[in-house]
Amino acid sequence: MRLLIVGTLKGQLTTATKIAIDNGAAVTHADDNEQAMRVLRGGKGADLLLVDVAIDIRDLVMRLEAEHIHVPIVACGIANDARAAVAAIHAGAKEYIPLPPDPELIAAVLAAVANDSRELVYRDEAMAKVVKLAQQIAGSDASVMITGESGTGKEVLARYVHTRSHRAKKPFISINCAAIPEHLLESELFGHEKGAFTGAVARRIGKFEEATGGTLLLDEISEMDVRLQSKLLRAIQERVIDRVGGSRPVPVDIRILATSNRNLADAVRAGTFREDLLFRLNVVNLKIPPLRERPADILELAQHFARKYADANGVPVRPISAEARRVLTTNRWQGNVRELENTIHRSVLMAQGDEIGADAILTPEGDRLDQSKTPPAVAHATFAAEQVTRALVGRTVADVERDLILETLKHCLGNRTHAANILGISIRTLRNKLNEYADGGLPIPAVGGGETRAFASMG
Repeated sequence: MRLLIVGTLKGQLTTATKIAIDNGAAVTHADDNEQAMRVLRGGKGADLLLVDVAIDIRDLVMRLEAEHIHVPIVACGIANDARAAVAAIHAGAKEYIPLPPDPELIAAVLAAVANDSRELVYRDEAMAKVVKLAQQIAGSDASVMITGESGTGKEVLARYVHTRSHRAKKPFISINCAAIPEHLLESELFGHEKGAFTGAVARRIGKFEEATGGTLLLDEISEMDVRLQSKLLRAIQERVIDRVGGSRPVPVDIRILATSNRNLADAVRAGTFREDLLFRLNVVNLKIPPLRERPADILELAQHFARKYADANGVPVRPISAEARRVLTTNRWQGNVRELENTIHRSVLMAQGDEIGADAILTPEGDRLDQSKTPPAVAHATFAAEQVTRALVGRTVADVERDLILETLKHCLGNRTHAANILGISIRTLRNKLNEYADGGLPIPAVGGGETRAFASMG
């Protein structure tokens, strides 16, 4: 991972740098906020900022937001400076590390940001075939399209391909095409020159240049606007890009990986995705089967997550009981590996005794997973559906649509991608609707299923 250290860290800079490098980080230094912004605009990029609390962290956060640079901040300061620690968190830092730096603590923070725990865990033959193909093509520079339902592990597989390529020591840069507003995505991809548009206060290097020598992952590429798709096609074909407001093409050397949870052939027929771009990207297709079609992976992953979250929460590692294993293997797992991971995380926290029993395998609402879909529950759902149908009479289409979107989002614990799939709309359409509702003062379900809050206030 790439670490940018900002400030002097009260003389602990050398020690912190050595600890980070020993844990595999590529470290860059900046004396102050202005120099940090120059580094981030200049293409070196960073996965994490380690910032001295003596630095004006609020100013740094505002600068990053103004230029739409998304990178987490961890503040550092002397151990007894509690007031500075609180101020740093309030200013926007994600975490606080006391100085002098503790090697284990810094290693843990780096691992959490780099998400090194996302291992490729599998046992099922269906997944083994996908992994074998990934291994075969990893060493090439061929573009790869990774498809599969939401939560199957598409980005994990993309990182797996990168780490086994000759580009492994170069950057792996990921950009979620669905998460960035349409008018900003071009600048995020290709960069911009100073003054190219309102707010372009300096030249900014985009993801293509940032990934030079390495791999660029275009996550959820099906949500990209057709106009921008043509510029992407040129970049892939000619290996040159044009910064927004730029006057000359910039050569780039990258490998392109892309993911989609939609059927792109259908998108081509619908006119929302360019066929020539699909041909360019889909040199090799790695199609990840849903978890319900790889049953041998369910218990393998469950045991992996049970160990992971026991360690993370400081509780004993408990085996999964026979009855709990039956519950896990018979569930449909509509949310795939992501849903399974959340379920096991809950079970680790709720389990009592020497094993993780079936009574600890719960839904987000706290019901037993194997009892939440029993005939009485189905009957209740049917009754509720009938009540809802009767309640529709006399209401406007806009009101019904709004309630359907918000209730679906609440059901999906705030997961926009999952909700969009259920609703049959694009993530971009969903985001526009939520922005509209938030502007009207409506509370929007937060990611993770917690308390609702205005969508406009989210990062």
